[in-house]
Amino acid sequence: MSKPKIKTTIIRGLTFDILIEEVHDQDGKGGLLCYLASIYIRPKGSEQKRLIRRSRLPGAADRLRAEIKQYGIRVFDAFKDL
Repeated sequence: MSKPKIKTTIIRGLTFDILIEEVHDQDGKGGLLCYLASIYIRPKGSEQKRLIRRSRLPGAADRLRAEIKQYGIRVFDAFKDL
């Protein structure tokens, strides 16, 4: 049995960072067994992070990355009150 792949992406902002942790596991034939994307917010200068969203839909983290690339800092406005 293979180990699940864990990918961590950090998107840096001015006052906080967004951390995306993705867990992706496949069977021996390449079929999807498990996918989980956890999105956290972390204030600058702190190691403490707070979960803001989870998704089991493959591609959720890629969609957030694309939104940030397209809209830039405006995407972070959705997280400012969290």
